[in-house]
Amino acid sequence: MPTLSDARIGQLLEPYYPRPSPGIISQLSLFLDLLLKWNARTNLTAIRDPEEIVRRHFGESLFVAANLPPAITLLDFGSGAGFPGIPIQIAHPALRVTLAESQNKKATFLREAARTLSLPSEVWGKRTEDLPIHRRFDVVTLRAVDDPKSALMEARHHVVPGGFIMHLTTADAALDSGIRIPGTDFGILHIVEVAG
Repeated sequence: MPTLSDARIGQLLEPYYPRPSPGIISQLSLFLDLLLKWNARTNLTAIRDPEEIVRRHFGESLFVAANLPPAITLLDFGSGAGFPGIPIQIAHPALRVTLAESQNKKATFLREAARTLSLPSEVWGKRTEDLPIHRRFDVVTLRAVDDPKSALMEARHHVVPGGFIMHLTTADAALDSGIRIPGTDFGILHIVEVAG
């Protein structure tokens, strides 16, 4: 039996991604159960409460998906347990998503999540800095990276001219205006177009 009902997941997501399809909800339900199972053995995320995972991880990730510029390829820089990359892939199944995560246990989880959810996502199990310079993407996403300033500089190397960096951060860390993430007092989404 799923941890949360599909109806409850839909209610929790409403502020971030109104009216998610039944297919999106069922995929997220499966992802939630997998994440909780792995999180019991290995520390993938500090958030353990299922409803909080849906709000903070799934909801914020789907908020990015709802604001995604037209794109064919996306790099999730420092994907961790798959946020925001996996929910974006679920919402945009035709998008070619690369999940970059250098920690072996998290990269292993990402591969298992992609397999379990039948997602076409690629997992890059090394540092993003080791991606060949010719690998460029329409969009690069960043969320909860260790060194945001360095990560943003590195992300620019992997965006096509005219592409976008989408950076989830907090109001305290924000240097300029962004889109406030609903359902939170502190979340901000910055969308930066990278000049050619």
